[in-house]
Amino acid sequence: MKLFRLAAVLAVLAGPAYAQMPNVNLMQDLPSKSPEEKAAEAERDRAYKETLKKIPDSKASSDPWGGMRADPPKQPAAPKASAATSAPKKSKSGTAAN
Repeated sequence: MKLFRLAAVLAVLAGPAYAQMPNVNLMQDLPSKSPEEKAAEAERDRAYKETLKKIPDSKASSDPWGGMRADPPKQPAAPKASAATSAPKKSKSGTAAN
């Protein structure tokens, strides 16, 4: 039983250590491109970039539900002044207008 526990602990500890080992690439690198292939690739890239420049920018909204929505919410009204400041001022002339 002790041997089984020891083997299990070693297996658990060996997993992360095995994952950190250097990666060995057994495949050979592909041969480099010839000057003709490089020139052809540069020409394709140039043609691709020119084609992208010809695509017009989308100005209109592409929202299919845009017409179904209600108007945007209106801005709230300015806060009202307090009752003390909005009441008419009384004059102190001493005459009553009846």
